Amino acid sequence: MNTPQSSSPVWLRTHRCGTLTAADAGRTVTLNGWLAKSRNLGGLLFLDLRDQSGKLQVVVNPETHGALFHQMESVRQESTVGVRGTVRLRPGEMQNAQMATGAVEIVAEEIQVYSESEVLPFAISDITEASDALRLQYRYLDLRRDSVKEKILQRIRIAQLFRKSLESHGFLDFETPYLYKSTPEGAREFLVPSRMHPGSGYALPQSPQLFKQLLMVSGFDRYYQIVKCFRDEDMRADRQPEFTQIDCEISFATLPMVLETFDAVMKEVVNAFYGCEKITSIPRITYQYAMDTYGSDKPDTRFDLTLQDLSALVHEVEFAVFQSALSQGGIVNAIVVPQQEAFFSRKRLDEYTELMKQNGLAGLGWIKVQAEGWQSPMAKFFSPAQIEAVQTALGAKPGDVVLVAAGLRKTVQLGLGLLRNTLAKHLNLTRHEDVRFLWVTDFPAFEYNEEGKRWAACHHPFTSPAFCDIERLETDPGSVHAAAYDLVCNGFELGGGSIRIHQPELQARVFALLGLTPEETEQKFGFLLKALRLGAPPHGGIALGLDRIAMILTGSDAIRDVIPFPKTQRGTCLLTGSPSPLSPQGLSELHLQWKELP
Repeated sequence: MNTPQSSSPVWLRTHRCGTLTAADAGRTVTLNGWLAKSRNLGGLLFLDLRDQSGKLQVVVNPETHGALFHQMESVRQESTVGVRGTVRLRPGEMQNAQMATGAVEIVAEEIQVYSESEVLPFAISDITEASDALRLQYRYLDLRRDSVKEKILQRIRIAQLFRKSLESHGFLDFETPYLYKSTPEGAREFLVPSRMHPGSGYALPQSPQLFKQLLMVSGFDRYYQIVKCFRDEDMRADRQPEFTQIDCEISFATLPMVLETFDAVMKEVVNAFYGCEKITSIPRITYQYAMDTYGSDKPDTRFDLTLQDLSALVHEVEFAVFQSALSQGGIVNAIVVPQQEAFFSRKRLDEYTELMKQNGLAGLGWIKVQAEGWQSPMAKFFSPAQIEAVQTALGAKPGDVVLVAAGLRKTVQLGLGLLRNTLAKHLNLTRHEDVRFLWVTDFPAFEYNEEGKRWAACHHPFTSPAFCDIERLETDPGSVHAAAYDLVCNGFELGGGSIRIHQPELQARVFALLGLTPEETEQKFGFLLKALRLGAPPHGGIALGLDRIAMILTGSDAIRDVIPFPKTQRGTCLLTGSPSPLSPQGLSELHLQWKELP
């Protein structure tokens, strides 16, 4: 029987570039990759061949392979080639400790050029002067850079570690629909018009929330999914219009059980990623403690600079800003910055004062604590006894600087929380490799929207109120806590979850509180209420942001660094040129037409 001959010009590789070691010396190998560098030194041609696994040096000797030498002299960098040759040890003085394969090289016998590259728009090196826009336009070239490629490989490993851990805890990997019913609650949705149903359409899911709850009603105990989600929101360093969630749900769950489960998952993933015991336990703090102490519900606990309440100590200080705040039920808070008097120039204090004004405060008071007394515009309003009492309460010492804000409680806390993070950045108080996880619990369940004159869910409308607060649902919604929790690390919210409402009567009460009529409730969520009436187990879960987790664990500055093909701050893809204009034919098929805006 005749064996068909392959028509493929590709040499099948025997090894990957980054895997060869001194133990392979004398072996004949076939490699494929990109020509990363070419240099003619002392009559020998040295080529660096790169593939996903790493780089390897290839040597072409003109005395034995003259034609090959002259052929490869003119081949541009980043061309794809196949190499056949023999592994040999490099001479001792020629070994490169900076390369994983620096002890060996390949003596080339044959090289095939698969595809020759044109001149590159920027050099493929870890240090580049290329603009962010150019790198995103040629993202496939940017991904060839070792530093960028390594972050993507680390992200893949993080996802693998989550899958392994979750499945070891009994979670099953499900898929849920991407084309979903539009239920405009929370962030804006991306809408998908239907060609077959004129005037109707789908929404891309902001999360698989309702489907995972329905899976619990279906009788599956534990669900997880690493899933794309979509929100039409303004961009930030930690936000993209499409992002990846590690979405999880547990039947017959209690809040402590959910936290204990994901304590274990996070410890397993993070410790395996770092290869050491990076996490021993994850602390838990309440929302109120977080706001009172750090001025944020996602505090960065890698540094101190905590908020301290001076309200009781300054109620008799005849300073108009203090008295105005306290008379309105507000507070006076301070941050002590230890031993940084020289850092706080007048220009810098003015910048911080303007920052506070931009965030709703009247300004920023400051005190430079010195051995002979206070240097501060506020000092004249304090008696010696009041100065001593405040300084003692704050634990302030000569050389320290005290920053003071007064106003409504939430405004003061959020303002000083922002200032706290700004100071940490300017004073270099944090390190990427220091990761501090914590749970934040006991969030408010509802907040009043003054503009809409109605109550809104702080988390989402399917979050259960705390059991002990349910009786106040209609009479005092602002005092009701949610059975909700956030996982926080280094000032970022990595995920949020809650115990869900599993009783249809309670869910209907929450919808009514949020201003939904029975008709609106039935139209938007009738399928959920029907499911809850047919035997829903108590259940709860969490959604963890894979992009943000990867950003923090890899020491990146933005989530786009760990996303293979990210969007810009304006939500555009420079690589493909999207979003792009829709053709008249495409619009017509979807029964749409553009409306010219004035």
